[in-house]
Amino acid sequence: MKIALDPYMLRALPMDDMVRTVAELGYEHIELSPRDDFMPFFLHPRADDERVAALKNSLRTHGVRLSSVLPLYKWSSPDETERQAAVRYWKRMIEITADLGCSLMNSEFNGRPEQAAASEAAFWRSMDELLPVFEREGIALNLEAHPDDFCEENTPAVDLVRAINKPWVNYLYCAPHSFHLSGASEVGADIAKMMRYAGDKLQHVHIADSFNHKGSSGLRYILNPPGTTARIHQHLDIGQGEVDWDVFFGTLRELDFDGVATACVFAWEERARESSAFMLDLITKELAA
Repeated sequence: MKIALDPYMLRALPMDDMVRTVAELGYEHIELSPRDDFMPFFLHPRADDERVAALKNSLRTHGVRLSSVLPLYKWSSPDETERQAAVRYWKRMIEITADLGCSLMNSEFNGRPEQAAASEAAFWRSMDELLPVFEREGIALNLEAHPDDFCEENTPAVDLVRAINKPWVNYLYCAPHSFHLSGASEVGADIAKMMRYAGDKLQHVHIADSFNHKGSSGLRYILNPPGTTARIHQHLDIGQGEVDWDVFFGTLRELDFDGVATACVFAWEERARESSAFMLDLITKELAA
């Protein structure tokens, strides 16, 4: 098992300083997430050969490895121009990931929930183009359901991953999305049931806390105007929200989880180091139990 840090809260640091900080915090692995100077959100990667070589040198110097690379592109967009651009960005990022010596990427389904069928069709077109590239480069892929994507819930997301029918394409369960993953009709989130449904496809988890936005008869958060389709969730330190961590970690142990566990708190940039160190300590203790 690999315990990694998503260093998004450290993205303002130069790349070498970011890698050094992650090492000083005690992490052995980084899940490289979007940052403007290397892999921006929804845009073509900015990394050239020089920046790739510099990152490789930083990782080697500070004794840290990449567990995975997490790009976000609009590969499920019903707009064909956007989709084609996203596929182009993906191909370049796969190439960069291979150059970095990393064998795993993870991402979201993307697309639009109000255009779910069209978004899924776009997703499959992108898969047709990209799966051979992943396979050629020897890079595995883990996918997660995300609020406001065309696939937002656990069961259909796992089914979609299984439909890809590749042993190296697997599922990522994101704990702070738990109350969205369970579906609109469930007041809480049956984490154990959702993880067990993923079964052997569960190869990656994102770890951060969140409040149950459906609590208090749907009045935990009041959004205006009434009926807005906005989604809300948090990425908090463990213990600051309402995710059932005894069930979460207990189920991982029950399933003999041996994938990537990424600390992905985003809420506390003013105390990023303290938050990241706290998460590493707690995750290590729980997964070693």
